[in-house]
Order: sequence, then C-alpha cells, then structure tokens
Amino acid sequence: MDGDANIARLLEHPAIWRGRSAAPQACWPSGFTALDARLPAGGWPRSGLIEVLARFGSGELTILLPLLAQLTQRASGRWCVWVAPPLLPFAPGLSAQGVRLERIALVSGEQPLWSFEQVLRSGACDAALAWIAHLRPRDTRRLQLAATHGRTLGVLFRARGAAREPSAAQLRLAVSPAALGVRVTILKGRSATGSSLQLTPPLCEGSS
Repeated sequence: MDGDANIARLLEHPAIWRGRSAAPQACWPSGFTALDARLPAGGWPRSGLIEVLARFGSGELTILLPLLAQLTQRASGRWCVWVAPPLLPFAPGLSAQGVRLERIALVSGEQPLWSFEQVLRSGACDAALAWIAHLRPRDTRRLQLAATHGRTLGVLFRARGAAREPSAAQLRLAVSPAALGVRVTILKGRSATGSSLQLTPPLCEGSS
C-alpha cells in the first residue's frame, strides 16, 4: 500500500508524463483562448524548453506578446531575456502591448547557444527567448535540462527546416504569417494533436 502511494506521488511530478494521462503541469495563460485550448498544459509551461519554428522576423513574437506583458507586469516577476534577436526590438510597439521594457534584457549574438544555456540555468528569469539557426540534437537536450533547473520557460526560435530534426523540447510549434495575424501548428507536445489555428491579435509594427 505504501508503495502504491509513493508511486502515485511520483507520477504527480511535472517532469513525468504518461501520454494522455499526463500529470497536471503549471502553466502561464497564453492570452489566446483558442490556443490555450490546444496547448497540452492549457497554456505555456512555466519551465522547460519549447521550440517555435518560423522564418526569423516574420511575426514569430506575436504568439508570445500577451505572455511577455503578463510576466513583466508581475510585482514579483523575474527577468525576461532575449538572446540574439534577428531584429532590434521595436520598443514603442512592445510598450503598446503592455510589455514593461525595464524587465527586458538583451544579449548579443556572440555565442548564442552558450549564452542561452547560462540564462536558462541562472534561475533569474521567468522567460528566456533565443534565436539560433543551427543546433545539434544534444544541444536541445542540454537546453531543456537548463530550463528545468532554472525554473524558466525557454523559447527557442529555429528555422522551419528544423522540423525534420529530433528535439528534446517538450513542445514544438510552427508559426507562419497569415492574412490576419499568424497561423500556429502544434507539431509536438504531450497529447498534441497536430492541429493548427489562426491567431489575430494586434501586431506591433516594426517588431520581430
């Protein structure tokens, strides 16, 4: 009996999942009701690595703007760090979306993989975003472990061609421009269905 209770407690740990009967995972609301309904945890995971496959600078930040606003407005919030963004963030546009710029830190593109791993592992961030074109499968495994260790949501932006490569990220999405907003396809996740949907939030002109 004690053994069954121990196993039950173990299976409640957020790092363990069992297909469609996965243990509940703490999450941040995405800010899009339709997207939350499709995401395996009902929102963005609070820690761990997710991958967003997109053409850099094509509006990939659209799906994260409500989250960035939420995180940077928290009284007890930690940093939100951007590593090697392809375009200089458009500050007025971000502010218009409710993002508090004083809680955003930028890291240059030199050694982006090393920088991203250190930021994730530091424990000083609620979220860390990085744009890295080329990675090895073992690199994503290291990043996933670093994000879990630092209790940080890591968002790794990669080219769409990376969909052919294996990844240790717990969630993988593809984002592409649409007539109004962007189209999001869930490619990998706990109980993911491979479904796609269109999101039409207000966009920040000039932001990536």
